Amino acid sequence: MARSWLDIDPSSDFSLANIPFGIISTPDDPARHVGIAIGTYVLDLKVLADQIGAHHLLPYGLGSNPAVFAEHTLNVFAELGRSVHRYVRERIQDLLAENTTCPDLLKNNAELREKALWPQRRVKMFLPMDIGDYTDFYAGYHHAYAVGVMFRGPANALQPNYTHLPVGYHGRASSIVVSGTPVRRPVGQILLDPKAEPKQPTVAPSRKLDIELELGCFITKSNPLGQPVSIGEAEQHVFGYVLLNDWSARDIQTWEYVPLGPFNGKNFATTISPWVVLADALEPFKAKGIENPTPVQEYLKEKRGETVYDIQLEVDLTTPEGNTTTITKTSGKNLMWSFPQMIAHHTLGGCPLREGDLLGSGTISGPVPEQSGSLLELSEGGTREIQLSGGSETRTFLKDGDTVTFRGFCVGKEGERVGFGECTGRVQG
Repeated sequence: MARSWLDIDPSSDFSLANIPFGIISTPDDPARHVGIAIGTYVLDLKVLADQIGAHHLLPYGLGSNPAVFAEHTLNVFAELGRSVHRYVRERIQDLLAENTTCPDLLKNNAELREKALWPQRRVKMFLPMDIGDYTDFYAGYHHAYAVGVMFRGPANALQPNYTHLPVGYHGRASSIVVSGTPVRRPVGQILLDPKAEPKQPTVAPSRKLDIELELGCFITKSNPLGQPVSIGEAEQHVFGYVLLNDWSARDIQTWEYVPLGPFNGKNFATTISPWVVLADALEPFKAKGIENPTPVQEYLKEKRGETVYDIQLEVDLTTPEGNTTTITKTSGKNLMWSFPQMIAHHTLGGCPLREGDLLGSGTISGPVPEQSGSLLELSEGGTREIQLSGGSETRTFLKDGDTVTFRGFCVGKEGERVGFGECTGRVQG
């Protein structure tokens, strides 16, 4: 990968090898439109296309439509398909490369650089997609097993279907928010004394507010009603990826989830990172996931062994006083099911996915407790205090004023790091 003429720190998530897409507004243009992240900057693609001509960014046949970068979401761009995303990303990489083939377009054009390149701190970020539907899966094997042991014991930790299909449920798209949005502590029915008979719930704010460390996958194109997506075609339906925090109220969830699954314990907020990392940017970091001991059905069989991503994942908890502790580190490799398998299974019965739909991986935890992707696991169901740095504070679940920050990144050659930036939210009472 070539170096950029921009000064980019080698530890930046947004190297020339990345080029993630997002929806921005700037001091010059308050309307939402498309930009990309590069180092500590944002490149305004609406301005760039207007000034140099969209034919320098889009492939032949689409060059007369600069409006794609003026859209208030990435849905229209996503719908153009993987080959167009690849072409645009490569054109931007060339424009930003030290040895660019078109130096006069941007590198040597001081006036355009002034208009199109913004420090990230001066840009406002928004949800990248218009999300029609959201499905949350349960593909993190170690999380599924640990929670199963907690509630059912080792012998029955996993349900019989777990290794046969990617388990999932329908989430709530309307409460998906972009990183930085405050999260209100939910109110719901909870059991103050779960052992009492008869069961008598009370309505109160959740006392067991939790996080779930996940990856999110955006769909790039739809399939018609009644036509499933084959496992061989599923990769072409992936636009890109974000970090995802599926906030969870464990006490509300415990009382309500039988027999139909999570409801108010999950539907109050899901936070995603603002930059969509394209599938092509993550391709060099494909890795083998957790081996499934069960032979899967033909429609779930993948030809390639490397089906998940070697993404380093970290979670910080910052107290209201500003004390920050990294409470977990794990890897994106800790998934048993891949996103193409999730797509193939989701559409098996003919369900149509649409561009902008979001799939969650489920909580990603490692094989040891300190690699857990939820406080439920880290605190062993609330029975063990999690020690925070400084020595004076502990947590079992989140308190009002706590801020949770996810980070995720892939480490390639020096200067070729591919990351997501931050996915953060602060709890409000």
